Amino acid sequence: MAAESTGAHSDATFGRISRRKDVAFRLLALGATLVGIVSLALLLANVAVDAVGWLDWGFLTSPPHPFPDQAGFLPAIVGSIAIMLLIALITFPLGVGAAVYLEEYASDGPLTTFIQLNIANLAGVPSVVYGLLGLGLFVGLLDIGYGSVIAAAFTVGLLILPIVIISAQEAIRAVPDSQRQASYGMGATKWQTIRNVVLPRAMPGIMTGTILALGRAIGETAPLIMIAAPTTVFGVPTGLLSKASAMPLQIYNWASYPQQAFQYGVVAAGVVTLLVILLTINSIAIVIRNRFEQST
Repeated sequence: MAAESTGAHSDATFGRISRRKDVAFRLLALGATLVGIVSLALLLANVAVDAVGWLDWGFLTSPPHPFPDQAGFLPAIVGSIAIMLLIALITFPLGVGAAVYLEEYASDGPLTTFIQLNIANLAGVPSVVYGLLGLGLFVGLLDIGYGSVIAAAFTVGLLILPIVIISAQEAIRAVPDSQRQASYGMGATKWQTIRNVVLPRAMPGIMTGTILALGRAIGETAPLIMIAAPTTVFGVPTGLLSKASAMPLQIYNWASYPQQAFQYGVVAAGVVTLLVILLTINSIAIVIRNRFEQST
């Protein structure tokens, strides 16, 4: 009886300690989350307050100006959107195509392992390295123009391409093999199975990865500086070879001005505009992704 009582007491003590540890971990995780959320909220609130009085319709529809009260953001907005659209058109088919080949067609071997390893390594290369590559390849060797829309899109597209490939591979890998076998059992070819079974079910994951990659691309500055993209352009780009600035570059340029009105008010208005456009693009992409999920 004494032994049973001791064992029951030990179990109860162990249970209390486990529950206390669980509660402590939850409180620690909640505290860490709240610190991050509150810090971000305070930062955004501070930027939004600084933007009051500067962010208006004239700011969004006017070109840059040396006087802060007449400064505009339109050429940078149009330039960023043009570059982003071209990046999406380049990286999405290339990234998904590479992922399909590596997951569905390539045989396991040293070459495939080497390719996979290098794709993973390229995803972690600093953006300034891609800027140097773009400067030497697209601007120097191919001579497609310093700071042009297409040079910027190719350079930043190389930066996010490994991310798109990796996310697409993960999404394709998550499709149950039983669905492939069921398609083969109905007489479908490999390509028909990929087109009608694998890609539709992997598309939500592919879209999520692409959204995250484009979100990184829209905020990149170093690659654009390396290919000599202008920090200030007074007109919107009219073609792929036109010189174009981007929102991060224009914000960076304003921050270097000596006037405090530029460093705080105009810069804050640019940051808020960049965040709103980024969230809008992400929201549109999420809606498209959800429709793919519902259709499958």
